[in-house]
Amino acid sequence: MSLLRDRLARPGRKSSQMSQIETESADAAAAREEMVLRLRKQGVLTPAIENAMRAVPRAVFAPGVLLAEVYSPDDAVVTKRDGHGMATSSVSAPWLQAVMLRQAGIRSGMRVLEIGSGGYNAALMKELVGPGGEVTSVDIDPFVTTRARRFLTQAGYGSVNVVLGDGALGAGQYLPEGGWDAIVVTVGAWDISPGLVHQLAPEGRLVVPLRINGFTRSIGFTWSEGHLVSESMEECGFVPMTGLDQHDKRLLLLHGEEVGLCFDEREVADPARLTGALEGAKTREWTGVSVAPTESFGTLQMHLATTQPGFATLSVDGDTDADLVAPLNRRATPAVVRDRSFAYLTKRRAGDLVEFGVIGHGPDGPSLTDALAAAVREWDSAYRHRTLHVRAYAMGTPDEQLPPGEPVLDKRRSRLTFSWT
Repeated sequence: MSLLRDRLARPGRKSSQMSQIETESADAAAAREEMVLRLRKQGVLTPAIENAMRAVPRAVFAPGVLLAEVYSPDDAVVTKRDGHGMATSSVSAPWLQAVMLRQAGIRSGMRVLEIGSGGYNAALMKELVGPGGEVTSVDIDPFVTTRARRFLTQAGYGSVNVVLGDGALGAGQYLPEGGWDAIVVTVGAWDISPGLVHQLAPEGRLVVPLRINGFTRSIGFTWSEGHLVSESMEECGFVPMTGLDQHDKRLLLLHGEEVGLCFDEREVADPARLTGALEGAKTREWTGVSVAPTESFGTLQMHLATTQPGFATLSVDGDTDADLVAPLNRRATPAVVRDRSFAYLTKRRAGDLVEFGVIGHGPDGPSLTDALAAAVREWDSAYRHRTLHVRAYAMGTPDEQLPPGEPVLDKRRSRLTFSWT
């Protein structure tokens, strides 16, 4: 199958609840401790989250998986796949769980709602809120909720309330007075559900992995003057949300099933117009903008995704001829499309650095190449070392009530604006 079909506490310490930690193997305890130490070196832990990760036996929530995989700080554990072999449920990577828990600011006594159940993350939340707090976890898949309940009970966290339902609606039947102190969404979301916003306490935090033109960022939001304002943002990836807020990407194949353009925010008016674009002459321009091989350029992705008309992402199969297409990476390379033409980012070695370039195809390839290269240089001079901030307004908010001069991205239920500091 083509890849383009879906690019799309210390060990042994006693909790207040009877825990499987007491009977787990020495190897599992050692692996858990090693995971915590490595996460500490990464700088993603607070003292409370570190204690929670020491207290909760992650292996309980991934039975039959090798300890090295379960306790790898950087890797998720897939727990369910669809008929095409694509992941539909997983236990997220520990580093990302730590980051999102930190974004949520969960403290003792809080009432917390999790959207997307796996069990392990809810157990971490229960450790953070303590005996006086509440954790409710919602998932749309009965396989997932049944599994989560069973493993939470085995691990000693049977007090976590696991609910079968559509996470876009929140958990109104269990809503505490005043709203949830924190809502953490652990599935990829294309939009921000009003059902969650309305259930958030006035001083609460909403953490959501939000897809912005093909790229996902875990964003920590708080309320400010009638809209949500981002306080933190981290690069991430998640299994996409299903149900009421499901939003499917649109994939346009250009060369059999080897090369595709993915449109996340807009319809493709006439895909046939791009037929043959790859076979014609191409334009190439080097930008003079370079990064170190290990340097993140996530802010470049966000700058292009929020400012470039006709934005898309280019994906290629691993066996594609490099002479046909040479993207920045093979999974999701920033691209722009206009009528019968498109352009995308490429790269080349420049000493110890990697230089960005642009390749264009089709009749408007040269002008698209110039425009995209100019946007890369603009990022380098104005945005490279800045922080992106997102504001989320209710759909229907008039333009005059949005911040002047900021790019606007309209979703189905919200309007997003973007600014840099």
